[in-house]
Amino acid sequence: MRINKEGYKIIGISGAVCLLLWWLFYHLLVHDANVSLLWFSTLVLLLFWFFIVAFFREPRRVRIHDTDLVFAPCDGRVVVTEVVSEDEYLKEEMLQISIFMSITNVHMNWVPVGGEVEYFKYHPGRFLVAWHPKSSTENERTTTVVRMPSGQKVLFRQIAGLIARRIISYMTVGHQVEQNSVCGFIKFGSRVDVLVPKDSELLVEIGDPTVGSQTPIARLRKNLENE
Repeated sequence: MRINKEGYKIIGISGAVCLLLWWLFYHLLVHDANVSLLWFSTLVLLLFWFFIVAFFREPRRVRIHDTDLVFAPCDGRVVVTEVVSEDEYLKEEMLQISIFMSITNVHMNWVPVGGEVEYFKYHPGRFLVAWHPKSSTENERTTTVVRMPSGQKVLFRQIAGLIARRIISYMTVGHQVEQNSVCGFIKFGSRVDVLVPKDSELLVEIGDPTVGSQTPIARLRKNLENE
């Protein structure tokens, strides 16, 4: 199992803390001859540390390229499919597909389409539960817009949740990004919104599971002017 680079520091710190706690438990419990409690404490600390390690796992996935499709930017489950008014940058109605990530999901994020990063902005904010309707506009988040070679634009947001406290994005305005390349990481439970042109064909329903960079969530209408 590969570990994402974003986890190195927290894995090391949590491992050191667990080791320190075990050392304290050992000296406290062995003197009291409470060996069974020591074994229980050891097991709990190991399970906690292994959970932290597993959270930062980095799966090996096939890089798929299809300019007609928009792929899921993360592992999780679809919680929203609706037409919304996008007022931050595009200023038009878009089809929004939102995917919620639980703390057990892989938390790497992928670029849903390829093209040039036209817009990027980090927004400080609140930490409402990620499935709350207002989390898209009030929570800490990043907004990225990718302009495809066809001229079509897709917007996606990394959104912090109740537990998530750190959003990491690798996006830079003006850079070319490949479809399904890694775009960032969100640490602990969160959500990603994808906004596609309103006339796109929706390929998922609420409740559907998604696999980041592998599950198509929408099909873009062909841009006849560029054919």
